[in-house]
Amino acid sequence: MKKLVAGNWKMHGVAADLEQVRAIAEASRRFPSVDVALCVPATLIERAARAVPGFAIGAQDVHFAEKGAHTGCVCTAMLTDAGASLTIVGHSERRDSQRESDADVKAKSEAALGAGLGVILCVGESLAQREAGEAVRTASGQLDASLPHGEPAAAGVPDRLAVAYEPIWAIGTGKVASCEDIAEIHRALRERLVAAYGEAGDRVRILYGGSVKASNAPEIFAVADVDGALVGGASLSAEDFVPIIAAAAAVEAAPPIA
Repeated sequence: MKKLVAGNWKMHGVAADLEQVRAIAEASRRFPSVDVALCVPATLIERAARAVPGFAIGAQDVHFAEKGAHTGCVCTAMLTDAGASLTIVGHSERRDSQRESDADVKAKSEAALGAGLGVILCVGESLAQREAGEAVRTASGQLDASLPHGEPAAAGVPDRLAVAYEPIWAIGTGKVASCEDIAEIHRALRERLVAAYGEAGDRVRILYGGSVKASNAPEIFAVADVDGALVGGASLSAEDFVPIIAAAAAVEAAPPIA
């Protein structure tokens, strides 16, 4: 199972930044053992997809409806028409500031998979939840309630579904969960995936996200059940992002840390 290293550009990126997209796509060819993607703002998807044909360009969100009166939203047909091949759903910044529920995230993941898009489904606890000893329960509960089910969504499991564990307190803060904490959560998420999908759940990639950078990537990628990373700020430039891809490639054949 190849590692997946995906960048989340969040609310960054204009036409001038396509040079970074090109540089990242070109550099990623040196690491065929790693799948690489960039999830850019909706306004940049079509231009990015045209700039780097064959490279995975994704969205940061999608609406679950096929079409309709949803001002400001983007549906699966719009994403595929623009050239996107995947989308993030359930990022904590949307769960929090946009008040998205687990049911919303589930509906979005089902719509995206049903339309042939890849999905990176995010879960993660707040600092208060971790300090209260509720990290595993919170992340596992979010996953159980957000996982796609039914046809044709199930056809995308495991090939087009990935889960990203992003502890909210580590996103953009410079703080990183310990390897022991990451291993504990990823192990719990794997158990839930197997409970939901049987043997296919063993092949769903689980990514870590939360201040991932070149200096800590090798240690994170070596943890058991860490199948890649969802990278925020460090994905905005080839200079910062490519070393993370290289780190994933370097540990691909190494035995994981239990």
